[in-house]
Formats: sequence, C-alpha cells, structure tokens
Amino acid sequence: MAEKLKKAEGSFKIESKDVHLYYGDFHALKGINLSMLENTVTALIGPSGCGKSTYLRLLNRMNDLIPDIQIKGQVLIDGQDIYQLKSSEIDHLRRNVGMVFQKPNPFPKSIFENVAYGLRVNGITDKSFIENQVEKTLREAALWDEVKDKLKKSAFELSGGQQQRLCIARALAIEPSIILMDEPASALDPISTGKIEDLIFQLKKDFTIIIVTHNMQQAGRVSDFTGFFYLGELIEFDKTKKIFTNPSKQETENYITGRFG
Repeated sequence: MAEKLKKAEGSFKIESKDVHLYYGDFHALKGINLSMLENTVTALIGPSGCGKSTYLRLLNRMNDLIPDIQIKGQVLIDGQDIYQLKSSEIDHLRRNVGMVFQKPNPFPKSIFENVAYGLRVNGITDKSFIENQVEKTLREAALWDEVKDKLKKSAFELSGGQQQRLCIARALAIEPSIILMDEPASALDPISTGKIEDLIFQLKKDFTIIIVTHNMQQAGRVSDFTGFFYLGELIEFDKTKKIFTNPSKQETENYITGRFG
C-alpha cells in the first residue's frame, strides 16, 4: 500500500526498501518503501502506535537497543545500507543522524557544556574550535542571542522551549546531515512551538529533517512531504500539499479530516 516518491530533483538521502520490523512476534512495520530527498522536511503522521516513531528510530539504529527485535529489508543513507554496517561504524552513523526527542532532555551541565559535550566525546580538545562550534550551533538553533551572556548557567534554568532549542543545538554541534525529531514541540507552549517550526524551516537549507508529529497543522506548516502511517503500514506518501488537499487514499482522508485516529 506504500507509495514511493519519484525522484524529480536533488538526490535521495534516505531510502527504505521493503522494510519489515518485528518486536518478538509483533509485526510493527510492514513492507515500508519510502524515499526522502536531501534538504527537505518530511512529516510522518498517523495515530498512536501506528509505527511512525519505530520507523524514525530505524534511521539511526536506536531500535538495536531493544531486545528480541528483527529487521528485514534495506535502509539506505547516501546509498549505503546502514544495517550492513560493522559495529565499529554505528557510532559514525549516529553522529551523522542527530536525534531530538519529544521532551527536552538537557544534560545536568552548563548551557555551554551541553553543546560542547558531543565534541568532547568525539575526541575534540581544541578549545578555540569548541568555542566557535558552540556559538555557531547556538546561532543555528536561534538561541545565541538569548543565552550568550549566561553560557555558564545550568541548562535547567532555561524555559522548556529554550531547552528544546538547546537540544537541537547539541544535535547540530557534531555536524550531522540528517536530523530526526520525534514530536519536538508537543510539550511546548504555542510561542515556543512557533519558534521550533521557524527553526525547522531554516535548518532544511543545510539538513535533511524527518519529524514525527500528531499535529496536522504543524505537518502542513513545516514539511515538504508527508507520510501517513496506519497499523504498521505506510498508507500514502506525497507532497504535503497533496496529502492535505487531495489524498489518494480514503484512509488518509479519513485521518486528516478527523474521522478516526
């Protein structure tokens, strides 16, 4: 039932080919075929438990941490099947595929050290480089002007929206090419949500972004393409405008008009 976007321009950054995922006996993803272009925002929508967050975690192999999991098919990033990587290469994959979670999760460190953490973990010791990179990524996350005079303060002193932008800066610091966002604004107030959405729009110039959201209006505002998941299947995938104005599948129309889900 999945539909695959035809490659019209740019190049596919991510491709899933007949991907099945099982948690023990439970068939969580069923034959997912999905291709995403570079420097675009893709929204994944669907009711709770439909597989969209499970799919998102495939892309940086976070599902590996779950016991009794089985994956079939191919997941390609830049043409390479990430499930054929050696164990020593998985850390590199996760540096390339940043993750922002539903609830802001800053470390119990200063604002500066939250952003610098990934650099230090990856063996970077050049103080000047770290300082420049922290400033650069805080600017990219539209947070620099708000925190530049309190970098030594605890990250927990920031508001929820600021904490989420700090977590985005932390993900950007190690220079990934893909950013995964799992409900990044669901815990935030409308003003903070607007700032996150504006940020997503700016970031797609340099990154490929996949966002899971239950918010139909948000998907419509921020994404170029939208995929509708239901019961572990990708029912429909197309340009966001078409999904929301003229979907091809009745199930998609029923969901976006609120008839179920």
